[in-house]
Amino acid sequence: MARINFGGVEEEVVTRDEFPMKKALQVLKKETIAVIGYGVQGPAQGLNMRDNGFNVIVGQSSKFKRDWDRAIADGWVPGKTLFEIEEAAEKGTILQMLVSDAAQKVIWPTVKKYLTKGKAIYFSHGFSIVYKDQTGVIPPTDVDVIMVAPKGSGTSVRRNFLSGAGINSSFAVGQDATGRARERCIAIGIGVGSGYLFPTTFQQEVYSDLTGERGVLMGALAGIMEAQYDVLRANGHSPSEAFNETVEELTQSLIRLVDENGMDWMYANCSATAQRGALDWKPKFKAAVLPVFKDLYERVKTGKETARVIESCGAPNYQEQLAKELAEIGNSEMWTAGKATRDLRPKEQAKAISAGTKGVGGRGEN
Repeated sequence: MARINFGGVEEEVVTRDEFPMKKALQVLKKETIAVIGYGVQGPAQGLNMRDNGFNVIVGQSSKFKRDWDRAIADGWVPGKTLFEIEEAAEKGTILQMLVSDAAQKVIWPTVKKYLTKGKAIYFSHGFSIVYKDQTGVIPPTDVDVIMVAPKGSGTSVRRNFLSGAGINSSFAVGQDATGRARERCIAIGIGVGSGYLFPTTFQQEVYSDLTGERGVLMGALAGIMEAQYDVLRANGHSPSEAFNETVEELTQSLIRLVDENGMDWMYANCSATAQRGALDWKPKFKAAVLPVFKDLYERVKTGKETARVIESCGAPNYQEQLAKELAEIGNSEMWTAGKATRDLRPKEQAKAISAGTKGVGGRGEN
């Protein structure tokens, strides 16, 4: 593994140079990888591995017609590469648990039946293993337990693969029953299109992931956007102006500067007025939200967030309730203003933004 300095701390990472696709294919040449679930991560990881030449099948309940039909549309063939979950679990030597966290608890008894000696159970999130007291997901002692957690949504995993960029992923071995668990884990990590892999544990992954999703990545981001938009609107600014100052300038300009060279570089490339204001107000925002993040992390660590997910997402009417909550966001003035703003972007700019979904590099290699 290569040693890289991250902010003054040396960490080990696995790159595609030291563990190339050829090696990954060799490691898994006798394996049948069964992707269990074709919802969010399943399509991206399954298609990436298939495009890279791995032996992949999909296990998806045909009762969920949308996901079953999507799998067929993506070229998976019923009876050949697409099966009901139980049959795929029987055929696979590495079973990828890529259904939702709440659904993993439901299907675990079915999947566990087919975890015979020497097989591997793979996760892309530490949730079910770390909170086993709530999920009941306890693998047999004679199978490998491995994890590759891409740091992005399924859409991003597939888009970055097609562009040849890859997406960073963490990896962990929870149980090595065969002596090959780490090798199997890294090989799949390369196969699903990781740009590089960094080691973690199941526990560290789930703590950071649940905190991040509820915090900066999604919950906090949406919350502070709404707060700023509401203040601007309450003070007489138009929807267009409020949206542009809150979202459009961030996503189309500033965040790209952060991506290129970091926050300090973004600050250095903004006006003196913007710099001064940002530097003065950053500590105030940090002081305001730090207690919220501490509370959030404690709720994650103690399993309260897990209980909330299992109870809520496992409810019979969850999809209807979810649709209502998402519609509230989508139909709000802020995000209808956002749609109008996106529609007004120059056509060439829109093409450039969507180009990543088409891609250029079929196998996702360097």
